[in-house]
Formats: sequence, structure tokens, C-alpha cells
Amino acid sequence: MIPKQMRALALTEEGLRLRTDYPTPVPGPGEALVRVRLAGVCSTDLQLIAGYKGGYRGVLGHEFVGEVAAAPGAAEWLGRRVVGEINIGCGHCDLCRRGLGKHCRQRQSLGIIGRDGAFADYLTLPIANLHPVPNDLPDERAVFTEPLAAALEILEQVHITPESRVVQIGDGRLGLLIAQVLTATQCDLTVIGRNTEKLAILHEQGMTNTVLVGRGGGAQAAFDALSAHAADIAVDATGSPAGFAHARRLVRPQGTLILKSTFAGDLPDFDISSLVVDEITLVGSRCGPFAPALRMLQRRAVAVEPLIHARFSLDDAVEALDYAGRKGVLKVLIAP
Repeated sequence: MIPKQMRALALTEEGLRLRTDYPTPVPGPGEALVRVRLAGVCSTDLQLIAGYKGGYRGVLGHEFVGEVAAAPGAAEWLGRRVVGEINIGCGHCDLCRRGLGKHCRQRQSLGIIGRDGAFADYLTLPIANLHPVPNDLPDERAVFTEPLAAALEILEQVHITPESRVVQIGDGRLGLLIAQVLTATQCDLTVIGRNTEKLAILHEQGMTNTVLVGRGGGAQAAFDALSAHAADIAVDATGSPAGFAHARRLVRPQGTLILKSTFAGDLPDFDISSLVVDEITLVGSRCGPFAPALRMLQRRAVAVEPLIHARFSLDDAVEALDYAGRKGVLKVLIAP
């Protein structure tokens, strides 16, 4: 029996509010109602609270694993454990017809733009967005499908070979997944971070080429040394405006700068002319392919368990978001 009301963590004009009387969503044509089993807190959720995307109001959360509770006209999906792609295009515009639905001008994005998200008992998504979870893939790994897919998107966009010299800035939730994905290409990878414990996770996976930078003169000296041997490809996964400037310094002329950071606010002192003079290729990188992400998680090709720092119940979701925003905290999970 599906209840008419549910628990949901909503971002309102007054801030975060856990509601116990939120209307349970009703699936539209071609959609499924998914009971959320586990959801992950992303840096984007924290940026939405700070005002990213112009003031989203609704239920947060877009990383999830769930179970199909209703699927009108598609009974074969009932009871299946699933993850879901977060973007829903209109299906009719020129971009959707070209297979670019995630860039549809009228798109919805789960928990980000125009559609309630996963920090709730239930959510709805088009059945076309759902991917079955293999039986031998536990929820605690499956919940990483969306961010791992985002990391894999880099390989969809840029050709990286063992001869490529790559530098990545950022050792956070997404950054640690990106580093593992890039390592699989056997490229010459250097990861720059600010946290010893986070970089230690990479060391445990056999990645020893990391640079720990602090603040002040020590950081300046470290970046000066790295920029003297600029990389073919630089990846900004810091989630902060400062990351772009650092990554820009570390990429060679005619190199490629990949941007993974999304944040509220603008870039300070953005020198666009330097991109022209040095003929830099700038690549924005967002959502990626779910199928290979699921396969990598199933065969344990990436380590995600060390990234889990805490698990909260949905009743404590406000505290979960507060904890996730603390310095040094990686993945926080919310379990309805």
C-alpha cells in the first residue's frame, strides 16, 4: 500500500525542512514510482542550499538506489532494484531529437531543476531513465552509480592515453572517483589535494603520485613547481572558484582544461584572453554513462567503501546535510 503522504527533506524559502506530510508523487505516463532505499549527499546538494541554480525549491537529492513500487503499464519493472539517470528532457525539441536530452532547454533534473529528488521515501522518474541493479551489487556500492558515471564522462569527452600527462586538482567526493577512473587509463596522473586522509585513500589504491598543498606560501611554491612542467590535461574537481585558476596554471599551451566543479557564484578575475592566447580547449563535464559505471561497481574496479563517512536515517536528514558540509567529510548516506 503506497501512502498518500511521505517524509521528504525540502529546501524552502526558510531553509531545509524535514516534512512528514509531503505529498507522495504520482507517476505520469511512462514513469515509475521508486521507493528510495539509499541516497547519497553530493556537493551539488550543498551548493543548491547556497543558491546554486538560482534558488531551487523542492526535495533535494539525486544520487540513489531504490525499488520500483509502481509502474503503470510496465509491470515487469515492479519490485526491481534500480538506479536512475537524473535528467529528463522534453523529448520533442531539437536537442532532444539529437540525443542531447540532458541539455534540453526545458529539462528537469532530479533534485536540482523542477523535479523533487531522492531525500524522500519516494521519487518518480521516467522508466527510460532507470537502470536495473545487478543482484550481487549491494546498495552501498550501487548508490555511487551517478557520481561514478559523472567521472566516466571525462573519458567520453577527452581521449586520454598512457602517454598523457594529467593533473587533477581536488580530493573530495567526486575527485576521488575521478582519480580512480583516470588511473585506469594508465596515464601519468598527479592528484593535488588539501587533505592527508583523503589522499591516503588513493595511496591505498596504489596511487602514489599525489601532492598535498596547504594554504599560503607553501601552496604557491607547490603550484609553481608543478606549472614548470605543465600537463597536457588539467582537471578541476575542487568544487570552488579558486580551482579554475589553479588548473589553468597547470595546463600547457594547446592543452585541455576539464571543468567538473559546479558552485554558487562566479569566477573571480576570469582571464578569458589567456585561453585564447594559449589556445586552451575548455571542456565542461557533467553527467555520464550509467551502464559502465554499474559494471565497474559490480566488479569492484573502484573503491567506494572508504569514501563513506557516515550514514543517517531520513528522519535525521537535516543533520546529515549539516554533517556533509563539514570540512574533510566525504560521502554521507541517507537511508529512508
